[in-house]
Amino acid sequence: MGTFLVNIMGCLIIGFLTSYFMKNDNYLKYLLITGFCGGFTTFSTFSVENYSLWQNQQYTTLLLYVVLSIVLGFAAVIIGMKSQVLLQ
Repeated sequence: MGTFLVNIMGCLIIGFLTSYFMKNDNYLKYLLITGFCGGFTTFSTFSVENYSLWQNQQYTTLLLYVVLSIVLGFAAVIIGMKSQVLLQ
């Protein structure tokens, strides 16, 4: 659950920062988007957790985890990008 929440929060932050840096391009985008958000979220941990669920034959939890991570992650990026527009 921890990795799931961190990844969704990271998607929200990436959406917000991407929207901001599309209008205000500077070198900080690499530090904040790739550096901070890349280090904050972790696809490798997500993959290991999915493998563990597979090994333990928890297929329903595995499917739910993958689908919700993708759908809610995508939604969080959109919300982050839209919130940046609203703040201007």
